[in-house]
Amino acid sequence: MIDKVTSLAEAVKLVKSGDTLSLGGMNLYRRPVAFLRELLKTDVRDLTLLNFTSSYESDLLIGAGRIKTLRTCYCGLESFGLAPMFTTLATCGDLQLIEETEASIAFGLRATLSGVGFTPGQGWIGTDMLKVRPDVKVIDDPYSGRPTVVFPALRVDVAVIHAPIADRYGNARLLGNLAIDQELSLAAKCVIITAEEIVDEMAAPIELTGLSVTAVVHAPRGAWPTSCYPHYALDGEEILRYIDMCAAGKFDEYIR
Repeated sequence: MIDKVTSLAEAVKLVKSGDTLSLGGMNLYRRPVAFLRELLKTDVRDLTLLNFTSSYESDLLIGAGRIKTLRTCYCGLESFGLAPMFTTLATCGDLQLIEETEASIAFGLRATLSGVGFTPGQGWIGTDMLKVRPDVKVIDDPYSGRPTVVFPALRVDVAVIHAPIADRYGNARLLGNLAIDQELSLAAKCVIITAEEIVDEMAAPIELTGLSVTAVVHAPRGAWPTSCYPHYALDGEEILRYIDMCAAGKFDEYIR
């Protein structure tokens, strides 16, 4: 049992330029915003951002020019519309996009967890996704003879997950919406947990095991302005303020 508690300033040093970074949570729920604000104080850049969904937290990194490539199913602010900086940079071609779906990310992570180069599935058969992703192959199933898509393994250098509660050893509870955080915590080479509350010991049920966790950071309100049940709800006014400032060309002022 190793005490893995550290500071935000120390934890962000685990992210290096050129890394593939994955962020836990889903849409506007339980995103590791405090960690990303601290990361923006460094000169880390040229990141590949691999998320199941991307939202406010990802838009901060995109707008600050830290993301070279985005791989995600969705980048937006739910009922508030599309993420403004993502929309701007993707439209003008300053952000490289690799099209993903729920299937490609799920199968890609499953391949990594299985220690193989790909996972087969039927997810993209009959779609145009194969035209924009030449790295995803179609082979004949050796047993049925039917065409089968093989999704390449997805490698993650660092995963950052915000949890309502964790212990000093990296075990954590997510209290409901798991997203794909369990898979990320097992697939990533380095896992950082930020938590609303840190306790000395935690009894079952445990949804993230500390065995795969590298660092734990105490970060009260660390998901704000996204929500973190049961501690606080989504701050819609702050999301609207962000949208308005981006629309007025004041993203840099907002970051400051």
